[in-house]
Amino acid sequence: MMKLHSRRASLLPILFSTTLLLAACGESAKPTPPLEIAGDTSCALDGMVLLDFPGPKAQIHYDQGTPDFFCDTREMFSILLRPEQKKRILAIYTQDMGKADWNRPEGQWIDAKTAFYVIDSPRRGSMGPTVPSFASEADARKFAGQYGGKVLPFAQVTLDMVDLSGGAKHDEKM
Repeated sequence: MMKLHSRRASLLPILFSTTLLLAACGESAKPTPPLEIAGDTSCALDGMVLLDFPGPKAQIHYDQGTPDFFCDTREMFSILLRPEQKKRILAIYTQDMGKADWNRPEGQWIDAKTAFYVIDSPRRGSMGPTVPSFASEADARKFAGQYGGKVLPFAQVTLDMVDLSGGAKHDEKM
């Protein structure tokens, strides 16, 4: 009887540890929420103040450091799609232009990977023609019908579609 009791007692710490380990594995990581744009939030690429310009904005959250904000979705894509991008990304957000005010977009953050984008639209953002983002494909198609452009999901946007090499020459404000 004594042997059985001591055996059970020695198994308790193992069972307890295993239970804790399994519970920890079952927990999903806390999602990284989007941050709101402050009056002095500036673009990670060019230092432009985001609230000074129309069109969709974006933010990328990494596993280390502070998030990068972008005054234009083209800039977000140009960072994400570069072959040298090696930082571990936790979350990417852009704004739902089906709900946000084009001239002063605030809030309306959506997961950039589930959004629909309008490529080759003449609507202007901070860097000239931009790539508006939408939570619903229907809103993206409505926008494309009104302004022109082609609707694509996140995974189909390529680096050559969002090339920034000539972006400044298209912006009449610069």
